[in-house]
Amino acid sequence: MSLREEMVTVSIVIPVFNEEENLEALRDRLLATLEPRDETFEIIFINDGSSDRSEEIIRSFNEEDRRVKLVSFSRNFGHQTAVTCGLDFASGKAVVVMDADLQDPPELLPRLLERWREGYEVVYAVRCERKENVFKRSAYKLFYWLLNKVSYLDIPLDSGDFSLLDHRVVDVLRAMPERNRFVRGLRTWAGFRQVGVEYERSARFAGESKYDFAKLLSLAFDGLVSYSYVPLRLVSNVGLLVSLTALAYMIYLLTARLLGDATIQGWTSTVVIMLFLGGVQLLSLGVIGEYVGRIFDEVKQRPSYVVRDVLGLETGDTAKPRRID
Repeated sequence: MSLREEMVTVSIVIPVFNEEENLEALRDRLLATLEPRDETFEIIFINDGSSDRSEEIIRSFNEEDRRVKLVSFSRNFGHQTAVTCGLDFASGKAVVVMDADLQDPPELLPRLLERWREGYEVVYAVRCERKENVFKRSAYKLFYWLLNKVSYLDIPLDSGDFSLLDHRVVDVLRAMPERNRFVRGLRTWAGFRQVGVEYERSARFAGESKYDFAKLLSLAFDGLVSYSYVPLRLVSNVGLLVSLTALAYMIYLLTARLLGDATIQGWTSTVVIMLFLGGVQLLSLGVIGEYVGRIFDEVKQRPSYVVRDVLGLETGDTAKPRRID
């Protein structure tokens, strides 16, 4: 019997970073949702370098139920990397990615599975309403609007990582070697038949969000830089505009000189022009640097993550995830 024939129906992949207050409620709601259904499942927690009791709690879950499994990183590698690791280790015919804070409701899983059984290979959850503060809601709306405007992909608005992926899509994502991961963009790039399912995004069950403003901004940059050439083209356009402006100003000065008018004197205009050009140059270098930095990450060929321990998953080398050909 092949590995594909032995696969469970659905793997639930859950990145975890200091979520001890949410784990028990999450486990209970997942089991209450999945156990009445006639399908096999596994729940894979990816411990992304938690410093609280998260790993200890998940280990206790495994002692009670072998369907609960654990992969622990050697340190914190980030949410998108944890999602990538979960996809690497998942063995399900379908793989669901969701967060541990219960903002992604487990009760939505039957609807995702229903659309998957209808023939869709990607079923992503669309947030029709957010129970978050005004600043965060506005920031998300601005990000998705901007991403949709500049990206060469049609990434669905208000769709996060909460989604169901068919194993064929998961295999495509596994084959992508890039280190700077923006999973929802990779999911869109992969193609296949995709459909959205609307849901109301709840507030966190407990604890505080681990995605502070700096991390959200970093994720936004990853999305914009990975799926758009607009910043580079914008730098070129700004450079062209500055050059044309300088040419026009030079023509004006020459004309004024030939007509006998006094040229503009003083340090003020000179200093302003120098500061303006310096700012444009630094901004251009910063934009180019974002792309060069990502190229630098890729050419080093370091692994995306390092696994410290695995529980409940059969693998001979914990430094390398299990692959299914």
